[in-house]
Amino acid sequence: MSAFLTYLLNGLAVGCAIALIASGLVVIHRVTGVVNFAQGTFAVVAGLCTSSLLGLGFPHGLSELAAVLVAALAGLLTGLAAIGRRGTTPLSSLIVTLGVGVLAYAVEIVLWGDQPRSAPGLAGSVTLAGARVQTQHLLVIGVTAAAFALLALFFGRTYLGKALTACASNPYAARVVGIDTRLMGLLAFALGGLLGGIAGVLVTPLRPISFDTDVTLIVNAFAAAVFGALTRPVITLAGALLLGVAETMAAGYGYGSHQLEVALGLMIVVMIVQASRRSVVSQEQT
Repeated sequence: MSAFLTYLLNGLAVGCAIALIASGLVVIHRVTGVVNFAQGTFAVVAGLCTSSLLGLGFPHGLSELAAVLVAALAGLLTGLAAIGRRGTTPLSSLIVTLGVGVLAYAVEIVLWGDQPRSAPGLAGSVTLAGARVQTQHLLVIGVTAAAFALLALFFGRTYLGKALTACASNPYAARVVGIDTRLMGLLAFALGGLLGGIAGVLVTPLRPISFDTDVTLIVNAFAAAVFGALTRPVITLAGALLLGVAETMAAGYGYGSHQLEVALGLMIVVMIVQASRRSVVSQEQT
């Protein structure tokens, strides 16, 4: 039972990191209609930056903050490439994000090499109901809870958040009342980079990060985002937690190499369920 609880709590922490990346996907898609397949790159960039800054002697806190800001800048630059030109279709923008992800491989290899890097996090562990959990895992859970609470306040209580929501709900009406939808789209990409960066600095102490880690990250995040239909952050969080627990259980009771297969399998199941729901809804409407 103690092993089960340990896997469960660790899985929740993994799911929280996935949820942060997936929430960036949701924010960008809601505002722009674009699926940003470079979302995992932001986490990788932040993790590698954190490792480098700490290695140069910069203190904790400052290193993580700088890395998250770099990830937000990377998100903004990705947005400029994907939607900066007026009239770009969502499909074209999606292809651009794939190209950005491939380009990021080359840049990361030049700057950091192809060997995995890690960074020190919170040391030690705690025992909860007989389960031993790393302190860093608890930090991931706490930061994710705070991030989702702040996102809810941002979109529900601030003018900028309401403007982003308006672009997601009705872009035409938003333009009519004077909201610059392209600017809101760029801000959504920057916010996606910020969320991905937070995930990157939290995950790097738990598992080594390399230039191609974004593949696993984006597969997991996309599966969670699809669970929330790419529009609902709370459902996306639930999907990410389910995915994190499933992966951790598979690694704990089976083989760690099966984690990616679990993510892909769950993503396929969720996509089939979502497609069936949409077909039922469309039939009812007709």
